[in-house]
Amino acid sequence: MAVYAVGDIQGCYDEFQALLAKIHFNPDYDELWLCGDLVNRGPKSLETLRYLFALKDNVHAVLGNHDLHLLATAYNHRHPGKKDTLDEILNARDADTLLDWLRHCSLAHYDNKLNLLMIHAGLHPAWSVQKTLKLAHEVENILRSREHIDFYKHMYGDKPLNWSDDLSGWARYRFITNIFTRLRYCDKNGKPALNAKGSPGTQAENFFPWYSIPTRKSRQQSIIFGHWSTLPEAGNAVICNTYPLDSGCLWGGALTAMRIDDLSFHYTRQNCIAAQKPELKTP
Repeated sequence: MAVYAVGDIQGCYDEFQALLAKIHFNPDYDELWLCGDLVNRGPKSLETLRYLFALKDNVHAVLGNHDLHLLATAYNHRHPGKKDTLDEILNARDADTLLDWLRHCSLAHYDNKLNLLMIHAGLHPAWSVQKTLKLAHEVENILRSREHIDFYKHMYGDKPLNWSDDLSGWARYRFITNIFTRLRYCDKNGKPALNAKGSPGTQAENFFPWYSIPTRKSRQQSIIFGHWSTLPEAGNAVICNTYPLDSGCLWGGALTAMRIDDLSFHYTRQNCIAAQKPELKTP
């Protein structure tokens, strides 16, 4: 059995299938870890979700911002954006089944045997691995309950900007969700700059890539993440004990798989045709 982690697919189904062929993925016994943003902006989000649902016993997927956006749109709490490619899912005969599977995905996935943690975007520097999994579980419980529809009503927004264990209610869930699915930069105290999207060096003064904060409590943990396609290291290097895997397939970069069941962490890349123009790039 082989285990592979794959960066943001975003509905680029053809490239995803080509990548799986390159790594000789066997759905009978190999496993996939997926870094989130499974859908949207690419041309074949429905095919992507259907394939992953059929393979669900072999898949560990975390939710990204685009996946949550699909859920909010499907349950009438967000209008589709101009660049969204979600209509086929929303109108599909099996939409309810696919969406139900999606909202039961995790915000963080940890494997004790491999000693690897996977998230979509980032971690607050004050959160240990144990704290990370606990907070992820809080939001996962909401998404998997009847309250998930109310969650979408309150999910959007940048505030609060500061973490406290005393945060409660929707403000608490919103902060947790923003960190897991939107974070790139924060200050040394963990205040996020949620609208900063460029490569390191373009951010405002006193903000840093989340993984580079020296006091980050998860610093000793190996972490796989996606979301940040403008990172020069994405899909080819380890930085501060983290493995960024969003190598920009959607924008004409590559879709990357990393084998994680041995210590070699070998990368395989599939070059991609740009489904979106880079000059129009939004996360």
